[in-house]
Amino acid sequence: MSKLVRPHGGGELKPLLLTGDALSAEKARAASLPQLKMSSRETGDLIMMGIGGFTPLDGFMTKSDWQGVCDGYKMTNGLFWPIPITLSTDDESIKDGDELALVDAETGEIMGTMKVTDKYTIDKAHECMQVYKTTDMEHPGVKMVMAQGKYNLAGPVKVLSTGNFKEEYGEQFMTPAETRAKFEQMGWSRVAAFQTRNPMHRSHEYLAKIAIETMDGVLVHSLLGALKPGDIPAEVRSEAIATLIDNYFAPNTVIQAGYPLDMRYAGPREALLHALFRQNYGCSHLIVGRDHAGVGDYYGPFDAQKIFDEIPKGSLETVNMNIDWTFWCKKCGGMASQRTCPHTKDDRILLSGTKVRAMLSEGQDLPVEFSRPEVAKVLQKYYAGLSAEQNVKVELKGHSAA
Repeated sequence: MSKLVRPHGGGELKPLLLTGDALSAEKARAASLPQLKMSSRETGDLIMMGIGGFTPLDGFMTKSDWQGVCDGYKMTNGLFWPIPITLSTDDESIKDGDELALVDAETGEIMGTMKVTDKYTIDKAHECMQVYKTTDMEHPGVKMVMAQGKYNLAGPVKVLSTGNFKEEYGEQFMTPAETRAKFEQMGWSRVAAFQTRNPMHRSHEYLAKIAIETMDGVLVHSLLGALKPGDIPAEVRSEAIATLIDNYFAPNTVIQAGYPLDMRYAGPREALLHALFRQNYGCSHLIVGRDHAGVGDYYGPFDAQKIFDEIPKGSLETVNMNIDWTFWCKKCGGMASQRTCPHTKDDRILLSGTKVRAMLSEGQDLPVEFSRPEVAKVLQKYYAGLSAEQNVKVELKGHSAA
């Protein structure tokens, strides 16, 4: 019997991706169905349902599910869920009972099929206030919700493809079944997930190594879906992380993998979603550092830690591993955290994103206390290939990888 945490909901993993003859038959049927183009966020959500990352969902949420999730973290069936998983359209002609082919708007590929069981409108501002705590259009998550179609469509889906993630990222694109099998093979049961959308510098390395000290291992789990303009692309980030792991982590303590979602930047609510789907991947813990999944100044630096104390007990089997702000302290002579270091900010190596960008763009070495030289080389190569306009837009986080 597995010692790993159970998939969310307590049952078995529920991947909705068809295989074999069933896949061939549904692909042939899908070719004759009316098509609905999905946004990048919606496509990522569908792929997560396909690989079992959103177990036990069987499709996009109904209005009552949407309302329950927004207002009380709970679907109609009582299942805990922190962020609505929805599909939208402006098509007036679609009605309940219609069958649709779901198409990735960026590639034109048919990704799945769906039977519409509920077509409804929502108060987008209400979703934004409940989930993102703001209706400010400068917030990338709010902007995403407000750009959705006039109607939401609910209904069960069949998933036909996981897009090009496997081709692009190879073994790093692991399904929940694959990470669970890998953990079992390595004899791991206490596994901490390290969520990241950024390259890992010394502070991130320190967070992961703190977890390794008390866990069987760490899953460095990198977002492979879309980010906001200016974030480091997934392929560059993956190379930088692999370089760090190869050079500075003991063998058989870390697994690097990625997942296909787009970033929502929902801060505390997104931290809960991160824990939920890491439970499906088999992780017992989620490392939650400073400003997890945040953007700008919309959330307090540790709101994403506090929210785990605000949800009903037992909502998730995967629990948060809270770690304070980490940095290199010159007086301590090593990595430390706000909780362990008694010294002042003047004693700490702290670089702004602007400063880091400028140094990398000019080919300067970053302080070894801030970033491993091998990681900095990967980033320098990337920055050297950017135009002046692209360079200005790229952001590099110093203290939060999530």
